[in-house]
Amino acid sequence: MTAISGTDRTAPPVTSADLPRLQRRVSSVLIASQMLGGVGVPISIALAPVLATEVSGTEALSGFASTAAVIGTAAVSLPLAALMTARGRRPGLVLGYGIGALGAGLVVLAATIKNFPLLMLGMAAFGAASSANLQARFAAADLAAPDRRARAVSLVVWASTLGAVLGPNLSAPAGRSFAGTSIPQTAGPFVWAGAVFVLTGTVLALFLRPDPLLTARELAPPAEQAKGGRSLRAGFAAVRASPRARLALVTVAVSHTAMVSIMVMTPVDLGHHGATLELVGLVISGHIAGMFAFSPVMGWLADRVGRLAVIGLAAGLLSVAALLAGTAGPSHAQSAVGLFLLGLGWSAGMVSGSALLTDSVPQSARAAVQGLSDLTMNTCAGVGGAAAGLVMSHAGYGWLNAIGAALLLPMAALALFTARRHPAAPAPAAPAPAAAPSS
Repeated sequence: MTAISGTDRTAPPVTSADLPRLQRRVSSVLIASQMLGGVGVPISIALAPVLATEVSGTEALSGFASTAAVIGTAAVSLPLAALMTARGRRPGLVLGYGIGALGAGLVVLAATIKNFPLLMLGMAAFGAASSANLQARFAAADLAAPDRRARAVSLVVWASTLGAVLGPNLSAPAGRSFAGTSIPQTAGPFVWAGAVFVLTGTVLALFLRPDPLLTARELAPPAEQAKGGRSLRAGFAAVRASPRARLALVTVAVSHTAMVSIMVMTPVDLGHHGATLELVGLVISGHIAGMFAFSPVMGWLADRVGRLAVIGLAAGLLSVAALLAGTAGPSHAQSAVGLFLLGLGWSAGMVSGSALLTDSVPQSARAAVQGLSDLTMNTCAGVGGAAAGLVMSHAGYGWLNAIGAALLLPMAALALFTARRHPAAPAPAAPAPAAAPSS
């Protein structure tokens, strides 16, 4: 009987017969961690621009706090991927949340002493928690059967719904909890966020055992276990060698960039057309519901009808969303429908692209490739979000949506080309159950 321990020396051996039970356990732990970590990011990020204004003394620098968080998310993607490649998912995820907790502490200190550079450093470190949140979706796919991989990814994405909806509504109470102390109320949510990140990292450290990536690696065919294939350089090489991996990388990056670029300017456009803050909140809530609540549907579709079909669906939904939002004008209902479809298209692209990326590279290179994907996605979205304000101010919201839709054309063309020239290989069979040990 072949038995492994996933490098957890104190854990009982794991065999391929244990995979269904282990996959359920891994999914449960990751879903719990996403619910916790997903609260920590939005509970504080909503007040980041206000905090930046207070610390710097000018609204001109208000956007730098969110930008620093995005830069931090992108910057730690490859280092976390390198650690996961060498040591497994658990150390990488725990470190990501640990850096995020440290960043939250620096933000609180910066707010207390009114130090803007320290605030930027803290926000960059805070972004590491977002990187851990994102990379958790790939951990869910490590032990999933190929024909259920997209559903495994989608469940972890879905688990973010709680934090995405609940987090912003907790910002004000979290701030008021520090009234009368030396900590500014706008920094109060970061105290809570840091505590949430510590709790999330603790849950992962204690319960994500045996490590899913190391277990999957040891159960992989011998040809995919070579240590030479686990470096970041091997990850880049794996993407270059696989047309379907390149499509997956483009899909995730373009879907995320189009969504972020349009979404960040929508409240401004709604305000130009007389929308109240309550209405803006409802529109954004509908957008968030589209992003997360329906991800299991996208995972089921990606497994049943294929990754490329759902990538095509993502391109269609995002295009229609841009058309509706860009031509809505004073029609707030049309804006709301457009933003909901924008979230739904993002979900389709994120789930199908993540599953396709995992399918398309050797097991040994997956962690490195997945880190490269998150680096690319967040870098592109950061540039897109920054450029969106310039386009909005010089050309208007309609042109911003038109540019967002134009970004989808290369993605759709690449999907069609890949479907014709590089059809999917038959999915590998799941490992056969090992024989029971002899007495």
